[in-house]
Amino acid sequence: MADAALAAKPAAPPAVTPLLRVEGLQGWYGESHVLHGVNFEVGEGEVVTLLGRNGAGKTTTLKAVMGILSKRSGSVAFGGRETIRLPSRAIARMGIAYCPEERAIFSSLSVEENLMLPPEVRPGGLSVAQVFELFPNLKERLSSQGTKLSGGEQQMLAIGRILRTGARLLLLDEPTEGLAPVIVQQIGRTIARLKDEGFTIVLVEQNFHFAASVADRHYVVEQGRVIDTIPNGELNANIDKLHAYLGV
Repeated sequence: MADAALAAKPAAPPAVTPLLRVEGLQGWYGESHVLHGVNFEVGEGEVVTLLGRNGAGKTTTLKAVMGILSKRSGSVAFGGRETIRLPSRAIARMGIAYCPEERAIFSSLSVEENLMLPPEVRPGGLSVAQVFELFPNLKERLSSQGTKLSGGEQQMLAIGRILRTGARLLLLDEPTEGLAPVIVQQIGRTIARLKDEGFTIVLVEQNFHFAASVADRHYVVEQGRVIDTIPNGELNANIDKLHAYLGV
């Protein structure tokens, strides 16, 4: 467990003006207090990861930012506007989209029908043709039902679906979990391309080798707090500490 000095260490500011600023974020599941003052920032056009063991609070942090976690307090500012008291539907309309670990594909609908479901909440959502350009596998499975897709194809569909909304900030929860290495590489290339096109991404990951291939900066989460911040260029210098944090 990190000592008190590490737990109190403030997060290093990003090099650019934050699009998302999270300060003192508290969160509860019923009476269970699971987030204990999470602090981090994401600059526009950045990719950052939340790294940590299972149960550290990474997914709960994404849900709190998205407004899915109903009992929360602190500050979540998106584009300078406070969102902590807004419902998830209002947060989505502002331009934040969440892709859950379980993917939430509608199994009885085809690939095309799944992609057509989300409304464009802001201008700039990708067309179906643009999603197929990112994920050619989906075009080949256009009429296939969700139950017929592989895990990798389901993940591509889940990401493609949120890109249809016009969101500026993407919250991706464990997008590589359980996927074959070749699909992990494809997801990595897609994230890099989305970054090049101006998307901002918060990525929950346990695979820090994958995280290192796509991210600008890493926030280490432990027991519902951000206990350390590691720029991507300093990963090698901090590898022993990272192994200790993640238990790998």
